[in-house]
Amino acid sequence: MERILKVKKQADKYGLNIDVVESVNVHEDIKLGLPSRDMYIENYKKTIENLAKVGVKVICYNFMPIFDWTRTDLFKEMADGSTALFYEKAKVEVENSDPFALIKEIADGSKGYTMPGWEPEKFEKLEKLFTAYKNVDENRLWENLKYFLEQIIPVAEINGIKMAIHPDDPPWSIFGLPRIITSEKNIDRFLNIVDSKYNGLTLCTGSLGCSKLNDMSKLVDKYSKMDRIHFMHVRNVKLLNDGVSFEESAHCSGCGSLDIVEIMKMLHKNKFDGYLRPDHGRMIWGETGKPGYGLYDRALGASYINGIWETLSKLK
Repeated sequence: MERILKVKKQADKYGLNIDVVESVNVHEDIKLGLPSRDMYIENYKKTIENLAKVGVKVICYNFMPIFDWTRTDLFKEMADGSTALFYEKAKVEVENSDPFALIKEIADGSKGYTMPGWEPEKFEKLEKLFTAYKNVDENRLWENLKYFLEQIIPVAEINGIKMAIHPDDPPWSIFGLPRIITSEKNIDRFLNIVDSKYNGLTLCTGSLGCSKLNDMSKLVDKYSKMDRIHFMHVRNVKLLNDGVSFEESAHCSGCGSLDIVEIMKMLHKNKFDGYLRPDHGRMIWGETGKPGYGLYDRALGASYINGIWETLSKLK
């Protein structure tokens, strides 16, 4: 609670709210279904209760084994001189691709930064984790997610907090590890595990939009109509010729493969009033910082998204 209150105090100082927490991580023992998971689930429940006391309304989390979002280059140089996150199929999806080699390559060129879920302390346990996941296929991961949700969602309901799972990024298996929050079919299955408005989505257009199989405007329309999107991550990606590799682009539709205007149109049509942020950003104008979280590019993204929303409102 002391750590939570410290963050709340920092936000209060600038007149900001802490309505959304991104993220409360799920311990690997829960995803693996180990006997110790019950202790970590009890800790998670306590965290929900503590966050509710300071006014948090939405918790974002994910259920990706070992790694969070995965890229092969954190600073790929673009034609305009900016740098962006990049995913190259050949480095991850070729047979016998080596996660340890990729980790070393990223660490060597990362300028001291890491991706979420790729922290150095996790690397020390990486070999053991890969061994543990040899017994976990998609069905087992679904079972472990169900076990987690059936205990967590009732606590969230009591405390008035909406749980919002983030899709897998990218939405397919990497290094032989199962990933399940990847498509419309799987999202439907997820929402039906515990059919409660407190069991919902952080719908990330860039994560799901990496796959040509996902029609993003359709998904946004469907789940916002159902009132199961509690948090929107709006960003664009440019799909490359092999159909799997991609680079993160500026937010506007013309810079990538997603129609951001159409996505915002679906939210507006369904009177979406949840939380939304411009997600990820290139490094532009000489800025340096944590890859994917450039302040300038995300500020441009926020202005772009606000402009679309205001235009849609004026056209009513």
